Parts: sequence; C-alpha cells; structure tokens
Amino acid sequence: MSSTRKLLRSNFLLILFIAASCSPPDDPVKCSTKDSDCTITNCYGMFPDRSTCRAGNVAYPGTEEEIVSIVSAATKAGKKMKVVTSFAHSIPKLACPDGVDGLLISTKYLNHVVNVDAAAMTMTVESGMALSQLIEEAAKAGLALPYAPYWSGATIGGILSTGSHGSSLWGKGSAVHDYVIGMRIVSPGGPDEGYAKIRILNESHEDLNAAKVSLGVLGVISQHEFADMSWYPSQRQVVYRVDDRVSPDVSGEGLYDFTGFRDTLSLVAESIRTTEETQESNGLDELKCVSAGVTTTILGAIAYGLTNNGIIFTGYPVIGYQNRLQSSSSCVNSPEDGLITACPWDPRIKGEFFHQTTFKISLSVVQSFIEDVQSLVALEPKSLCGLELYNGILMRYVKASSAYLGSQEDALDFDITYYRSKDPLTPRLYEDILEEIEQMAVFKYGGLPHWGKNRNIAFDGVFKKYRNVTEFLKFRVGKGMLAARGIK
Repeated sequence: MSSTRKLLRSNFLLILFIAASCSPPDDPVKCSTKDSDCTITNCYGMFPDRSTCRAGNVAYPGTEEEIVSIVSAATKAGKKMKVVTSFAHSIPKLACPDGVDGLLISTKYLNHVVNVDAAAMTMTVESGMALSQLIEEAAKAGLALPYAPYWSGATIGGILSTGSHGSSLWGKGSAVHDYVIGMRIVSPGGPDEGYAKIRILNESHEDLNAAKVSLGVLGVISQHEFADMSWYPSQRQVVYRVDDRVSPDVSGEGLYDFTGFRDTLSLVAESIRTTEETQESNGLDELKCVSAGVTTTILGAIAYGLTNNGIIFTGYPVIGYQNRLQSSSSCVNSPEDGLITACPWDPRIKGEFFHQTTFKISLSVVQSFIEDVQSLVALEPKSLCGLELYNGILMRYVKASSAYLGSQEDALDFDITYYRSKDPLTPRLYEDILEEIEQMAVFKYGGLPHWGKNRNIAFDGVFKKYRNVTEFLKFRVGKGMLAARGIK
C-alpha cells in the first residue's frame, strides 16, 4: 500500500470510528501520598517549557467554608497557593504554585448550582462547574448563556480566569465573563480577619471588572452569577458557522457533537499520530496537503458533527435548542473503558500532541493581517497545510469588554492549532512560517494573546496593551488577593 493510501485510510479511520463510551481524562494532579508531594500538569500532559510543576500539597474543598479554612491556614503559614480545575485545559503554567512548599486548591468538588432565578434570568453556580453542566442546568430553568466557547469541557472558573469566549459582536458579545453580574472570592486576610476573607462583588463594584478575567491570581472564586469561521489558507477556503434565532413555534431536535471532541479509538488516534510524525520527520509536505484536503472534505460531508435529530444529518439548517447546539465535549463525560477510547489528545495514549497560538486583532487592522498571511501562503503554498489537519484557523468575533484584562476593542480572534513534537529539539515543518505569523500578530498588529493558550513569547510586554492594567494591579496587590504578601 502506498504512503498516500495509508495516509488517506488513517484520516478516514479518525473520523468514522467513534465508540459509544470513552475513558474520561485523567486527574491533572498526581501525589506520591494521598494529598502531598504532588505534581500538576495540563490535560495535554506537558507545559510549553516542558518543565515539571511541583506542589507540596493539594486540597479539595467542597464548600465555601472549607475554602476559607484552607486559605486561612495557608496564609498564616505563608504558603503560596494556586487554584487548579478538574481537567486543567490551560496551556501556560497558570496553576503552578512555585515549588514543593506550594499548595494547590482544586475546584473539583465545587460544581453545584447555588441559585436559579428564572424570573430575573440569573443563575449562581460554583466555580468548578463545567460549562456543559452550566448549559444543561440553565436549560432546565428555561435559560441560556447566549455565547460560549465551542469546547464545553472547561470549568466556569477556568473560562473566566482566561477570558474564554465564543463568537459574536451582538449584544454583550461572545465573552463569557461579560455575562457575569456577581462573584464571591475567598482571598487572604490579615490576623484580624482570621487570615482569610470573602469578597462579594456585584455590578455596582468597579472591582468586578478586575475580577472577571483574573488569571487565577485574585483568590479562590467560589461562586459566579450570570445574567465563527474556519479558515483553510492553503486551500483558499473559509467555512462559516452562522447561528441565528428562529421563531418559538419552529421545532427541532438538532444536536452539535463536534467530531474532534468525541471519543476516539485509541488505536486509531495512535495511527494518526504515527502518520503525522512520519510526515514531519521525512518532510512529506505534499502528503500533509493531501491529508488536509481529505480531512476538510470529510468534515464537511458529515457536517462537523451536526445532526438534525441527534442521530443523523439530513441537511441545513439544523434547528434545535441552544443547549444542544452551542458547545460540545462528549469525550469528557463518558464512563471508563480502560483507554480503549479516549479524548484524541489524552496524554495516556499516543494521540494528538499539539500547541495553540491564539490572539485577538482589532477589526480596524485585521484585513491587513489577513492579507499578510495570504502573502506568506503565496510564497510557500504548502506551508499551512498542517493547520488544516486541525480544522484550519478558527476565527471568532470578540466584542470590546469592560473587564480590565478583556478585549480592548472589537476584534477578530485567530485560533491556530498545529503539530508539536515530543522531542523538544525537533523542529516542525515550516516552523519559520508559523512563527512569522505569530510575531506579526503579536508585535506588528498588537494582537492580544489568549490567556489560557500560547507560547511564552506571546505574553512579552503584554500588559502595555491593556488600558486599565494599572487598575487591575491595584486590585491584585491592594485587596489582599493571592498575589499579595508574596502569596501567588
């Protein structure tokens, strides 16, 4: 069998073999004893600098009272603290507490609905709740979060800390944090406060704008109250996702279970990874382009995981309730099957291993940036085929936000996912082209990096790009947050 036929066969297998169950992701925190001598990683099994992040202990509070007790004891002992979520989807080391004396505080068991007020259209939840659970719980009360990330396996606390979003300029926009109207934060206090205190913020507090996108440095958030396009540059194609409301009397049972977020047979994921490693090590860029064309064709044919009735796709438009169409993460919520199947990027199997470069560019200059990328593709037509194996460059609209570390103006977000070698000394095919795009975006066009993604270079001088960063830093240092008194 030729290498081209093997390549095409592998891509068909990746998309068509979907199992009914799946091993859920592993816990990102591992300890040599019950809750001490721990390491923390992300869901991909490796941070950008490939270092090991250690912590002395981990705590698993189940209530706000337990958070207060944990923060109080750690503050009194002078320990550094960091919050970690159930699956740790952030690529940068946001949850690393600086060594063996540090404490991790997990939100794994903080996943409950606190209050629902259907009349006021508000909902209060704990910070460890997954987006998928929030969407479902809201739907039970006849409520909906208008926009959200397409991956629903992240927690609410993680989404807010990193400024994650969907795609829209309508209304308040697509950022989840812009629908937050209140927060409760447990932060370090002085001796007269018992070394911990609860800060309650609502829309009347200017500090809410600092807390809505916090990078996880402002304290342990216990509760929150809530009131696109894929570009395939080498193929010169763009796929538009158009969401719109329909009349209440129009019925439908549409479901969006994105193919890339489904459980995958581990053997298939390993076959795909081996194929990609072979292409990379042998410089087979033409085969990458063939593979990219096959992948995008099949994804289009199966409607990216959309079905009209939850079973089969019969055609557009797909009509259904918001909670069934906005986001998906089915590989996270399946029963254990001994790793016969898994999320495609689960580090326990030889599956996907990638990096993500993600940034927002102002609408006022974004056309020039796109033209620059098109010029690079014209010079090296095969240079970005590898991106199209990961569904191309995802582009989403983001509205200007009142959050101090949110979007500074209406912008277009570019999400670029690409192959990463397990060997840190092995370069990627066309690595220079991808890094040129990254540097143009960040430095030439002043792009704002996604706080939960990117290599370290994207954050170089980043605070200079935020008008209200001084106010954020005042709140961070002056309000007794985790970063105060040397506690991170």
